[in-house]
Amino acid sequence: MADMLFYSLDILLHLDRHLADLLYYFGNWTYLVVFLVVFCETGLVVTPVLPGDSLLFGLGAFAANPYLKGPLAIELLFITLCLAAITGDSVNYAIGRYVGPKVFHRDSSRFFNKKHLEKTHRFYEKHGGKTIIIARFMPIIRTFAPFVAGIGDMSYRKFIYYNIIGGVSWISLFVFGGYFFGNIDFIKNNFTLVIISIIILSVLPGAIEYFRQKKAV
Repeated sequence: MADMLFYSLDILLHLDRHLADLLYYFGNWTYLVVFLVVFCETGLVVTPVLPGDSLLFGLGAFAANPYLKGPLAIELLFITLCLAAITGDSVNYAIGRYVGPKVFHRDSSRFFNKKHLEKTHRFYEKHGGKTIIIARFMPIIRTFAPFVAGIGDMSYRKFIYYNIIGGVSWISLFVFGGYFFGNIDFIKNNFTLVIISIIILSVLPGAIEYFRQKKAV
C-alpha cells in the first residue's frame, strides 16, 4: 500500500517522466489529467511543485511522435493547456482578491499591514502586466504572481489581458518547442537530460534576479 502511494506521488510530481504510462493507462482522458495538472500548478498556491515547463515540452514531443499510438492531437492539446493555464491564473487571482481584504485589514500588524496592501496594489497597477507575463516562465513564481495580483487588487480587465498573453505564450513556447524539436535524435536519446536542462533554465532567471537584489542590498 505504501509502495503504491509512493509510486502514485512520484508520477504526480514527475509526470513529465511518466508520460508513456499516462497515455497507456488514461488514453483520451489524458487531456483531462494534464488540464488538471496545469490548472493546479498555476491556480493553487499550495501546488507549485507540480511539473510545468518540462511537462509541456514532453507533451509536445509525444504529440509529434509518429510511432506513438496515443490520443494527443497537437491542436486539441494546445487548446486544452491554454484553457488550463488561463483559468488557473484567473482562479488564483480570484482567491487572492478574496483573501487580501480579510487578511490585510489592520494598521498595527507587522506583516499584514494595510499599507503593504496599498503598496502591492500600486506596484501591480504600474508593473502588473509584465510581471504576470514574465512570471509564466518562472516556476514557483508563476504560482504566486496571480495570487499576489489578486491581493493587490490589480484591475481584472488588465489582469485577464496579460493573463491570456502570458498563458498562450508560455504554452506555445514549450508545447511547440517539444513538438518540433522533441523528436530530434539527440534530444530523444537524452530526453531526461533535456528535461533537467529545461527545469534549470526555467529557474535560472529567478535565481539571477535574487542574487542581483541580494548584492544590491
